Amino acid sequence: MEKTILQQSKRQSGINPSKTLDIWSVQCGECFKWRLISTEEEYEEIRSKFIENPFVCTKKMGVSCDDPTDIEYDNSRTWAIDKPNIPKTPAGFKRTVVMRKDWSKMDCYYDAPNGKRLRASTEVAKFLDKHPEYKKGISLDDFSFNCPKIMKDTCPDNDAAKD
Repeated sequence: MEKTILQQSKRQSGINPSKTLDIWSVQCGECFKWRLISTEEEYEEIRSKFIENPFVCTKKMGVSCDDPTDIEYDNSRTWAIDKPNIPKTPAGFKRTVVMRKDWSKMDCYYDAPNGKRLRASTEVAKFLDKHPEYKKGISLDDFSFNCPKIMKDTCPDNDAAKD
């Protein structure tokens, strides 16, 4: 069975849902319980090595498979599954994943240290060629535009929530 990593976006009643990811969680490869991850950086570290080093509960200090799950998979928030082994965001860059208004999918882009928004690998390649000062220790393979898959069973049902 393929192991996946989950990210999610909070939904609060009466408020339009956040269109970016704001909670990170991973599923234990042994007990399949969901564990909250404190920071995006820690999440990216786990995700970048997930196939060769699967997450298990004991990797969180003071946590074991005997403990209750940190968060339940349900429709109180919109969930999105990330692909494993997406590289960590290069230092100085910011990776942003945004849900489309119609909940159909997510879009991914990188903000470069100089503020330039990069929306595709071809733009990253051109940017790195034009700005060699950012190229040190960074390659095109360090950027992934693979976006998490939205779990449709957790999306809001009514049209008002899609606005």
